[in-house]
Amino acid sequence: MSGEQAPIAGFQLILLTVGVSLAVFMNVLDTSIANVAIPTIAGDLAISPDQGTWVITSFTVSMAIALPLSGWFGRRLGEVKLFIGSTLLFSLLSLLCGLAPNLTLLLVFRVLQGAVAGPMIPLSQSLLLNNYPKEKHGTALSIWSMTAVVAPVVGPLLGGWITDNYNWPWVFYINVPVGLIAVWITWGLLRGRETLTEQRPIDGMGLGLLVIGVAALQIMLDKGNDLAWFSSDTIRILAVTAVVALSFFVAWELTEEHPVVDLTLFGQRNFTVATLAITFGFLTYFANVVVFPLWLQTEMGYTATQAGIASAPIGVLAVVVAPCMGLLMQRFDLRVLIMTAFLIFAAVSFWNVQFNTGVTLTQLMWPRLIFGAGMPLFFVPLMSMAFTGLPAQRVASASGLINFLRMLGAGFGASLGITLWDRREALHDARLSEVVSTTSVLHQGQLAGLKALGMDAARSTAELAHAIQQQAFMQAMDDFSWLSGCIFMVLVAFVWLGRRTASTARTVVDSGH
Repeated sequence: MSGEQAPIAGFQLILLTVGVSLAVFMNVLDTSIANVAIPTIAGDLAISPDQGTWVITSFTVSMAIALPLSGWFGRRLGEVKLFIGSTLLFSLLSLLCGLAPNLTLLLVFRVLQGAVAGPMIPLSQSLLLNNYPKEKHGTALSIWSMTAVVAPVVGPLLGGWITDNYNWPWVFYINVPVGLIAVWITWGLLRGRETLTEQRPIDGMGLGLLVIGVAALQIMLDKGNDLAWFSSDTIRILAVTAVVALSFFVAWELTEEHPVVDLTLFGQRNFTVATLAITFGFLTYFANVVVFPLWLQTEMGYTATQAGIASAPIGVLAVVVAPCMGLLMQRFDLRVLIMTAFLIFAAVSFWNVQFNTGVTLTQLMWPRLIFGAGMPLFFVPLMSMAFTGLPAQRVASASGLINFLRMLGAGFGASLGITLWDRREALHDARLSEVVSTTSVLHQGQLAGLKALGMDAARSTAELAHAIQQQAFMQAMDDFSWLSGCIFMVLVAFVWLGRRTASTARTVVDSGH
């Protein structure tokens, strides 16, 4: 801070915690609240549900790219001003997202929203720690963590209820009053407590290569399914652009004095293992978060509210387990905790493979509830494992790189998950259609049964085609769950490539401080 100022105390400290937590809640909520609204957004904008998922991927990838820059902007502008500015812009862009008349403008606003969202998470941690007494830093981080954990529980429920009872723009409008209240509280308390600023060079070449490479790769993943992948010139050009830009990016960053991403951190064994585990683990998790409500609404006839209810239990046990993480990390090898998390994820994924088109809402909720128990065991120990053995001055860079790859994994996971689900559905639809051919005894028997219910020939044929499609998407969902389980089982073994960690885990501070 500008000079050694005493920590905030009393009611003002409570008020600061509320203000910062509101901004965190709004930010994290935005990664889950729109998921259940995607089919409705797609219908209103006359696009396919696959294209609707771009609303999610554009935000997460833009946020990922902005994360490593949080520290530089914080030191250049001051953390308080950057946090206030980011929160204000986030609120404004939420309003513009709701007002967007077409997909193009909506994606533009979501990209910009993701860019300003990037600094909010690390700065929220930093501002709390800067203004809390040192002996209460653990309390500050616990409150912060609880806010971040509760938001994914509320997101699907709130998003579903808003979509069904109002309309989808309100999924974004709801951020506006929350953001303004957060700004009013935080600015009122911290405007005279700005952090020290300094002029530091920025790696413009590295940043440019990163943006070009990641953007080309994400667009390729998003549009690949629609353009028949590498049979399309557009996809081939995007692939070449991504490979060339990212290759030059890696070479440049390894020789740059002030890199935007410190790739030399991968020389640390535990950092490499933890970072890869959290990237691929979160990629698989987020793919499930996107595909699950989409399947329920487009193929199972669920409303947005019902899809939100089915999705929400994933955060319930996370809230229960999170406060125990400090004690667990003191008593157990971190690798044991991480392995337990991946075993829970794998078991739930294989459990989901048993579902069929007759699955009930209650049957869907139980696996999601159990899955949530593994979330704190996944995030906190992996972050702590990544920092083991790193000098204090490298922790900020390490945290920025991990969160960058984690959010990048989320964006890629959403695109890859939708692609896999669609391709497997097409395969199963073709196979089922062969079995139930128009000349088969089975086909004739089913048509006769439908006609006996009073349906004419055209409606009977349409009903049978719908049943085949629904079954094909169900089998595709089973395949998706099976693959997810296999990935989690590979990560169970992979995490043991890391070295044994000390019994007392280091606290994760932030990527922007």
